[in-house]
Amino acid sequence: MPTPAEAAAVLRRLLRDPAAVLTLRATAAATLSYAVALQLSAEPAPLTAPLTALLVVQVTLYSTLTTGIRRVNSVVVGVLIAIGFSSVMGLSWWSLGLIILASLTVGQFIRVGEFVNEVAISAMLVLGVTRLATQAWDRVVETLIGAVVGLLFNLVFAPPVWVDSAGESIEGLARRARHLLLDIADQLGGPVPVERAAEHLHEARRLDQAIAEVDAALRQAEDSLRLNPRISEGLLSRTVLRTGLDTLEICVVVIRVIARSLTDLAKRRGPGGRLFDPDVSAALEDLLDHLGGALVSFAVLVTTQVAQNAEEAERRLAAELTAAWHSRERVAQLLLLRVQEHPEAWQLHGSLLAEVDRILDELDLDHRSRRLMEELDKASVGQRERFTGLGRLRRLARGDD
Repeated sequence: MPTPAEAAAVLRRLLRDPAAVLTLRATAAATLSYAVALQLSAEPAPLTAPLTALLVVQVTLYSTLTTGIRRVNSVVVGVLIAIGFSSVMGLSWWSLGLIILASLTVGQFIRVGEFVNEVAISAMLVLGVTRLATQAWDRVVETLIGAVVGLLFNLVFAPPVWVDSAGESIEGLARRARHLLLDIADQLGGPVPVERAAEHLHEARRLDQAIAEVDAALRQAEDSLRLNPRISEGLLSRTVLRTGLDTLEICVVVIRVIARSLTDLAKRRGPGGRLFDPDVSAALEDLLDHLGGALVSFAVLVTTQVAQNAEEAERRLAAELTAAWHSRERVAQLLLLRVQEHPEAWQLHGSLLAEVDRILDELDLDHRSRRLMEELDKASVGQRERFTGLGRLRRLARGDD
């Protein structure tokens, strides 16, 4: 039997899980919409209302609004198509096929997204009833009830903001990248089999693929910030997170290139060969250690919502970048000496330094600030253009232009 503290911990974990939150919210909204539809619809079992609410209530308010509009449009269009077909033909195999074809075609034109099939489903359900006009109207009413209940449910019980979950995903990506860099650094001190170097390359590729999962979590967080009454600076938060992930994505790609360069170098050295001399290996280990620390500090900086914590993260990032640049200069001097002695590996050594430079440049605080300001300026211009267009339409409607 779990203790109250354990039960509370489980509940907190559930409330931080988007799937669990969606399940609870959708269940409550669907049940409530069915109760309302029983009072307002003539149907004895108005299941269209809870079905609509179930599909309308999404994880975020923004997706709920956009989904609700498309859902209502798809149902209404399907009902209208069924009414039009029923006036000229009955229900048969060929008429059913024809109405499905027409519904799916029209659904593509009205841009209802994933609810294209709902146009055909609505048309088929209405076409198959006996009291066509009444059933069609009841289906539209039930759909509107479900959509309205779903929208009001998210307005009254505001969905959570998933910024923390996205931040954890971004930090997790950075920590995985740091762990890979440390593993690579550990292999530099002794003979490196090609298979071992190839394992790091495969891990770098898996890390590259993990970006898609982090991007999905970030898109959910971005949606949760849109139209959310609890968030006053949603644009800034979205831009900070998005530009931060873009920077980490570039760094992950460069890390994969580093792993590939070291794998090629291991192939050139042959079985039992050392990638670098002991002094170069030690300098590279120090460099990769600071590089990994800078990645984590950068991720903490872009995901920190409290100003005081952000300042501390910025100081740590600046310290890691300074140490990394010093290590990089030392590695460059040592590699230059080795290239003069063994010029056959100069291309791989040069590419390794260029890849490190790319990561350090991407993580640079000044570069980060410029990129953030550029993205904010673009977003502000887009918003001004949008509002300017709306204002022009309002003036045209009033006859002022």
